[in-house]
Amino acid sequence: MRGTGAEPPGGSAGAPEVVCLGESMVTFLPTRPGRLADVPAFLRGIGGAESNVACALAGAGHRAAWVSRVGADGFGDHLVDTISGHGVDTSAVHRDPDRPTGVYFRTAADRAEGAHEVAYYRAGSAASAMSPRNAPYDALFAGRVLHLSGITAALSDDCLALLRTLTAERPRRPLISFDVNHRPRLWRGHPAGPGVLRDLARGADVVFVGEDEAAEAWGVHGPEAIRAALPEPSVLVVKRGAHGATVLARPEGTPPGPGTDRATTAPALRVDVVAAVGAGDAFAAGFLSATLRALPVRDRIRHGHLMAAAVLTVPGDLTRPPARAHADRLAALDDDAWRGVRLGPGWTSPTSGPVAPPAEGVSG
Repeated sequence: MRGTGAEPPGGSAGAPEVVCLGESMVTFLPTRPGRLADVPAFLRGIGGAESNVACALAGAGHRAAWVSRVGADGFGDHLVDTISGHGVDTSAVHRDPDRPTGVYFRTAADRAEGAHEVAYYRAGSAASAMSPRNAPYDALFAGRVLHLSGITAALSDDCLALLRTLTAERPRRPLISFDVNHRPRLWRGHPAGPGVLRDLARGADVVFVGEDEAAEAWGVHGPEAIRAALPEPSVLVVKRGAHGATVLARPEGTPPGPGTDRATTAPALRVDVVAAVGAGDAFAAGFLSATLRALPVRDRIRHGHLMAAAVLTVPGDLTRPPARAHADRLAALDDDAWRGVRLGPGWTSPTSGPVAPPAEGVSG
């Protein structure tokens, strides 16, 4: 049975199912907690919202492609090799001989904590030169879904122009997925940023937005108010932290308007969190994976929670997702059993199972 809401068009055999566009950077992770000024050494990794989604989808058995620009340097080599090593098609990534690959350093503290520090070195990066003039449109429109995020819009005027081009109405465009990803630091000095993100979201078919970021960016609170601010997308996914996620979706072919949505909420799982990095990207990947499979909306949300739980229970923001059959069994649980699931490190192994939490309740 096809689920309520936006359905991606069919694609040609062998073409990617999902194409993800955005900057990925080399990340330097501290070898111990503390201020950046005090950390003596760092380990190299990668970071990028859109490439995270592509890697998670590839790990879940989908054909995924990542499109971007990187420098013709060793860091660019590392990004392309690492992302392609996850099974992602990187053939449309352009190597820029004149601009460097972006890098950043961060502390071990969680982003939400006051002690968290990030030092970005991305100004003038190769990815910031993405524009409507140099975009590989054949590659971008090759899949059933094109996934974008608001981070790209903040990189440069050219990047913003490209996202406006890609979210514009056009015949036979793929399903446009847009993660708002409001990063106030990236929009510093650009007060129009929140309005830009809202306009881009209104041009998409599926929109992911956190309840907290919608309040910060647009001053709206709760799924209904967010829907009033974003009436056009067929599917609006409101991430609500420990309260789970709520999807407001219109049946296919139904125009926007009051009373046309079907609201579906699925609570978050109880997770023994190792590191809260990359969970939002993983949630989007799980939701899109289930959308490609035309699962009901409730199961799309649950697959989002499960993919997020896989990342939350490892130190980094990329990990092997649960096997599809394993995730399907968990997503099919009845409501009481779902609320009783607790997941910890190692749970993605097919031989492991959910652990019942203490009786006091569920947390995300």
